[in-house]
Amino acid sequence: MANKKETGRTTGTLSRKDFLSKAAVAAAGFTFVPSAVVSGLGHTPPSDKLNVACVGVGGRGSGVIGQIDETENIVALCDVDWRYSKEEFERYPDARKFWDWRVMFDEMGDDIDAVVVATADHTHAVVAAHAMTMGKHVYVEKPLTHTVYESRLLTALADEYGVATQMGDQGASGEGINQIIEWVQGGLIGDVTKIESFTNRPIWLQGQNPPTEAQPVPDTLDWDLFIGPAEMRPYNEIYTPWNFRGWWDFGTGALGDMACHILHAPYKALELGYPTKVQGSSTLLLKE
Repeated sequence: MANKKETGRTTGTLSRKDFLSKAAVAAAGFTFVPSAVVSGLGHTPPSDKLNVACVGVGGRGSGVIGQIDETENIVALCDVDWRYSKEEFERYPDARKFWDWRVMFDEMGDDIDAVVVATADHTHAVVAAHAMTMGKHVYVEKPLTHTVYESRLLTALADEYGVATQMGDQGASGEGINQIIEWVQGGLIGDVTKIESFTNRPIWLQGQNPPTEAQPVPDTLDWDLFIGPAEMRPYNEIYTPWNFRGWWDFGTGALGDMACHILHAPYKALELGYPTKVQGSSTLLLKE
């Protein structure tokens, strides 16, 4: 295991107050289009490739990196869980490795063109906002953010700093979406007055009260950095990886996991815009 000091691991939590005080109001993500696609040259010279840093490289982060590594330069990898990210670290031996994205930006900011953000939901906004204020193009995995405020923050920052951004909603690029839009806007199903949507999610753990057992933090995990702007709680392996979406402090539940997919077609087809009213209901059985 690498020396923590050498790889940019720091201590001290990043409070939500610190985050909000340093950012102003912005959207997400970045589509990587190499010059070969635009010019038809069939080859992208190394000098024309983007230098990409990836924050959160296990899970979905791995999938995103794998889609751009042949066209762009992967120059930095950052993750709080080095066991979960081990395969990606080994796959890109020339990329610098970090625990803390803040240290990564401090040490490599001038060498980074674009950033992939694929961390747990609750830290999407803080990483993306910081990157955009540095003039970096950003791709953010869905859900875009943890709160409505954070989404509006990223939208404003993208406009203010003029960077290319994209949220990772891969299904939005499918032909099926275009076909539904054509059907609806062509009047083939008549006037739409109500939409009902549902999902079989979650496929991850949910419906649990917080564990009472505090477990030792593995040497391969920086629990403080995982917590980020959330309230500190004792470590338990139930939270991460994968299950974080079942806990409000770290995730956005089935709504954040699937609504961007399921509601995308009606949102685009009916040009719905922002909602004017939202109502939710839940039992009071569980604390989180």
